[in-house]
Amino acid sequence: MALTWFACANCGFWQKHFAPPDCPVCTDVRNDLPEDGWHFLPKADVAATHDGAAREVAPGLWAFTTSPALGLAGTGWLIVRDGGNIAFEAAPFYTDTMLDRIEQLGGIAYLSASHAHGYGALFQLQRRFDPAIVAIQRDDLKMTKAFRVTAPFDDTLELAPGYTLHHVGGHYEGQAALHDAPGRRLFCGDMFKIDQDADGRSHAISSHKAFHKDIPLTHAELRRYRDVIAPLDFDAVLTPFEYAPEVNRAVALAALDDGLARAPGVRRISL
Repeated sequence: MALTWFACANCGFWQKHFAPPDCPVCTDVRNDLPEDGWHFLPKADVAATHDGAAREVAPGLWAFTTSPALGLAGTGWLIVRDGGNIAFEAAPFYTDTMLDRIEQLGGIAYLSASHAHGYGALFQLQRRFDPAIVAIQRDDLKMTKAFRVTAPFDDTLELAPGYTLHHVGGHYEGQAALHDAPGRRLFCGDMFKIDQDADGRSHAISSHKAFHKDIPLTHAELRRYRDVIAPLDFDAVLTPFEYAPEVNRAVALAALDDGLARAPGVRRISL
């Protein structure tokens, strides 16, 4: 069998493989195993059955999504800016129309993601736009077989002036957040889970090691989150799934302080 890309039908994680024996995301404690066994979808099968969309959620900020939902059904974010666009996280799959839209918006100069739950079809963006910078924190390199990392980093990496990656760990060993200082936004990965209603309005915030099983983070992990984001100014957070303009730095810090003030456990704090 030829080497090609396969998506896990359960979580959407892509592997470049001959025939994947299992999925490293699903076998990890942060996800469930598929009830009916492994099913891996070749790229051609995904292309034949999935579509997608792009929308501008704020000036110069675009969201790319896949339909029907594939795996964890994440969002690919694109920051359109002079000096080169920045893509952070990726949609589960990109149609040619979606890729053409990114081309029309100026392509991608810098490509990164917080952790494996946000990788999506990042490999498609690398193949189409060939950005010089593909940045992943060093502790998560084991999860990047579908694409080639050109810029592994330790604690911080400035992608462009005002756009800095920060290693936060916690939910994943190599999880990183992107601080967009000009836009006053924090692309926080899965540091936070934002519960939203059908109209996209945020109503609760929480932090987890594993969302689906409500496994809490330790105090040391929460403290690491707090130490990293406390010096950063932001008026909105973006996870791989949600855009939450209701969550600014004060709200995020209050949620972490709540976790640090009690025994480890998951609490959804109303906004």
